Amino acid sequence: MLRTALKPQWLGWLGALVVVVIAFIWLGLWQFGVAETKGEHDAMQDEANKTRVTLQDYIAPHQDFPADGSLRPVRVSGHFDPAHQVLVAGRVLDGKDGWWVVTPLVADGSGARIAVVRGFVSTPSAPAPTTGTEAVTVDGELAPGESPTDATYPAGQVGSVNLAIFANQWGGQIYNAFIFATSEQPNATAAPIQTFPPPEPASGGLQIRNLGYAIQWWLFAAFAVYMWWRMVRDDYRDEQALRAAGENVPEPKERNASV
Repeated sequence: MLRTALKPQWLGWLGALVVVVIAFIWLGLWQFGVAETKGEHDAMQDEANKTRVTLQDYIAPHQDFPADGSLRPVRVSGHFDPAHQVLVAGRVLDGKDGWWVVTPLVADGSGARIAVVRGFVSTPSAPAPTTGTEAVTVDGELAPGESPTDATYPAGQVGSVNLAIFANQWGGQIYNAFIFATSEQPNATAAPIQTFPPPEPASGGLQIRNLGYAIQWWLFAAFAVYMWWRMVRDDYRDEQALRAAGENVPEPKERNASV
């Protein structure tokens, strides 16, 4: 069959096939890239379209974290509880190791506490931000609690935003969430602190329509290879059939020399 494939006519088709397959593969990769980009854009657009809601209207104390709650813009009014402020170790901002400053806020109306990430400090010995108990309104983005850690930390520090531990330490009701603060009105922070931005929204995955286009182009490439192989195979089989037919033709009998 290799000898058949090396015929000039099939080599010519093979050259054209290589060009077509490369083009189809490139088009598939292009559509796959578009699918990734659109998926990320859609995820960011979904986050941007989320309307800021009042915390008390969105989630109740001790309620399970909402399925669509991650990075939900929220607003809550109340007063900070500086006596229970902690530093959360093992955080990084702009390549620097440090600590989150987390202060519980007592929400108006419900009286329940919610943990608020108010910023970042690069050393635990730096003056931690302190707050009064005056009324404050915090805007930010919601996040679910973190898993506990096994490490031991100095007094006033913890390894994660573990809401179960906070509930035991703070007493009373607590929201099953915490907030990345983006603003405080009025500003209740008495010491300099670096704002810690909320995490970027998770990738939205692939945009299904363009992913389908990518798969189509790759299937076209595979089909083109299959068709070339099939035509070569059919030609080879025809040759084999002709050769077999020629071998089976009986030789003509010699005439008798008698007169």
